Amino acid sequence: MLIHTLLYRPFFALGLMLFSVALSLPLQANPVPEADRVPLDLRRTTLIVEDVDRSLALYHEVLGLTKTYDNMVRTPREAKTDAEAEISRRLVFLQANDDFIGVLGLLEYRKPRQERTFTYEPFALGSIAMVINVEDLESLWEDIAAVPGVEVLSEPFLVSYPSYDGESIINVMQSEIRDPDGFVIEINQLLTDIR
Repeated sequence: MLIHTLLYRPFFALGLMLFSVALSLPLQANPVPEADRVPLDLRRTTLIVEDVDRSLALYHEVLGLTKTYDNMVRTPREAKTDAEAEISRRLVFLQANDDFIGVLGLLEYRKPRQERTFTYEPFALGSIAMVINVEDLESLWEDIAAVPGVEVLSEPFLVSYPSYDGESIINVMQSEIRDPDGFVIEINQLLTDIR
């Protein structure tokens, strides 16, 4: 664990910041009072993926997100088949505990096919890191690491963060992977009740 901390020290501060944002989400699980509402909702994040089925092996089958939408979107809209379409995409929506916010979209371009044109370093400027909290990281870890195309960046390790009141600590089992399309995902388990 010490070697891991030393190797990833440049990324620790950014990881702490991203995790702090993620920790605030459970505290906002209840609707915001009307007087405090802002005129927007962070509705969905959509990942452009090479193969939706390969992505579903991680997000749906192992992590357990519920599939709520799975359709072909073609241009022009009247096209009934990929052969009739100029552009053909498969779009899937996945949700955790809310059906309107925090939805994960997976979008696969089938016609024309797209190829990845870049790879980014984890936690580098211009990259993203999605944080997912699970109830039992230990029981899921072997299946997560075994998904074809998943690259393990760090196996689960214990991290402690300052609490919101600054008086205590929040303990977290944290892991980091690249999904099959290269997106960096922190898969964490809260060990301290912050609600």
